[in-house]
Amino acid sequence: MYLVRICENPGIIQEKLAEMIKVDRTTASRAIKKLELNGFIESIKDNQNKKTKKLFPTEKGDTVFPFIRRENDYSNKVALSGFSENEVETMFTLLQRVRKNVEKNWELVKKGNKRAY
Repeated sequence: MYLVRICENPGIIQEKLAEMIKVDRTTASRAIKKLELNGFIESIKDNQNKKTKKLFPTEKGDTVFPFIRRENDYSNKVALSGFSENEVETMFTLLQRVRKNVEKNWELVKKGNKRAY
C-alpha cells in the first residue's frame, strides 16, 4: 500500500502518506524505512524545508508497481464478480460513508484525544 501511494504521488511527504493510509507516523516510518532498505523507494530532502523528506519510487519500485497494480485489479475483479454495476456503485458509496465515519474518529485519536465509549 505504501509503495502504491508513493508511485501514484511521487514526492509525497511521510506525514501525508500516513494520513492517506490511516496509520500513525511511527508505523509509517517503519514501513518507509523497510522500503528504503529494500531499494523500492528513496527519500530526498526538500530544498525549502530541510527537515522534510520527499518520497520517490526507485527504478526497482517503478518496476514492481505495475505488478502490484495488476494484482489489485485482479483481486477487485474476483471480489466484485456477480455484482451489478449499480451494486458496485452502491457499495462504493456506502464504503465512502464508512471511511468518513472512521476518519473523524481517527483524527480525534491521532490528536491525542480519548474516545467516548
